[in-house]
Amino acid sequence: MLPFLFIIVYLILVLIRPQEYPGWPFPGVPFLPLALACALLAWMFSREKRFDAPQYPLMVMFLLATCLSVLVSGWPGGAMQQFSGFLATVVSFVLLGNAVDTRRKVVATMAVFVLCASVLALHGADQATTGEGWTGMGLVNDGRIQYVGIFSDPNDLGMLFVMCVPMAVYLGARGGMMGLRRMFWWGACLLLIYGIYLTHSRGALVAVIAMAGVYVLVRRGPVLAGMLGVVALVGLQLMPNRMSDIDVQEESAAGRVDAWYEGMQLLISHPVFGVGTGRFTDYHHLTAHNSYVLVLAENGVVGFTIWLAFVGYCFWMMYRVLRHEPEFVEGEEHLAWDWWESRRLSLALLVSLTGFFTAAFFLSRSYVILLYLLAALVVAHFTVVRGLFPGVEGFSLKQNLLRWPVIAAAATIGLYLMVKVLLAFG
Repeated sequence: MLPFLFIIVYLILVLIRPQEYPGWPFPGVPFLPLALACALLAWMFSREKRFDAPQYPLMVMFLLATCLSVLVSGWPGGAMQQFSGFLATVVSFVLLGNAVDTRRKVVATMAVFVLCASVLALHGADQATTGEGWTGMGLVNDGRIQYVGIFSDPNDLGMLFVMCVPMAVYLGARGGMMGLRRMFWWGACLLLIYGIYLTHSRGALVAVIAMAGVYVLVRRGPVLAGMLGVVALVGLQLMPNRMSDIDVQEESAAGRVDAWYEGMQLLISHPVFGVGTGRFTDYHHLTAHNSYVLVLAENGVVGFTIWLAFVGYCFWMMYRVLRHEPEFVEGEEHLAWDWWESRRLSLALLVSLTGFFTAAFFLSRSYVILLYLLAALVVAHFTVVRGLFPGVEGFSLKQNLLRWPVIAAAATIGLYLMVKVLLAFG
């Protein structure tokens, strides 16, 4: 239980970040590393340690690939900096994936995500009303909300809110306490949606559409999902916000497309290991504004294949649970509710993944810790499901060694063709 408590404290510090508030009474005390160190120490003395999911070796491989990309670019010192900087993300992924070992802990972790995101949304509402939040952070020049630390960009705030909305929906559907629990979580869901609106993040709004589409696709089929997607896109174009400005020739969009094109050119000139993690802006005045292009340009086909496999397994795990049809023999009818609940959780996490990686398509967030904390929760849930229902087939990295390079090559070609088409229209 101690590893779980410490990693939850770490999660709260990562998301709410009170240690970065002005007037914090303990300036200079490294609470974040201390919380992670305590979680690591408690985990080392725990009995059970799991590394059966393919994401565990892939995470280590990606760490080494990012360091190698910097080393090959001719900066040995930068490789050591990358290793020490990204190592905490690797450790947090392993610890959260191991500490969440029951469905109750999966639900509790989702509740922590939603509650922390709701605090940030309240801060944004305070900003929108008074012009300045309790952190001392004011509105961005164009009136968008922001927070401290890793959420000082409105787009990052929108990404957090997006991935937490499906979790809030799941928590609100559970009922209990004479309906008060349902009202509380649905209220949190509405608050997060309001927070998304206040960020005016176009990527976040597109992510909301994508999440709704995946949810309807799973529950009602592709025809209705496609119809609702078209209606939603038209509706957002008519809304009086930044979505109505989406155009390939619009300055912000054009800058993104130019950055994507530059990223593909960097890949062509450095195809194997890329130009080095964190070095995209050494070659272009803007960052890639696309998490997929960023990994391709900075880590080459080697790093991109590993990263794409890591992400792909997360989606595949949730899809496998949703597609599995267990057969209950006589006397196992009580397991039907467990399976129904496991599928609902899987759908919520699948929709969260969809929202996050849709928003990530418009942002350079390939290495942010939020991605890997969400992935750890997905891995933990899949492991819990397999513990309850051994009939759910697991994954072996060895069985898919040839699959991921082919998928990575297809994705690379698809991105390149997309960029060429956008440039032609621009």
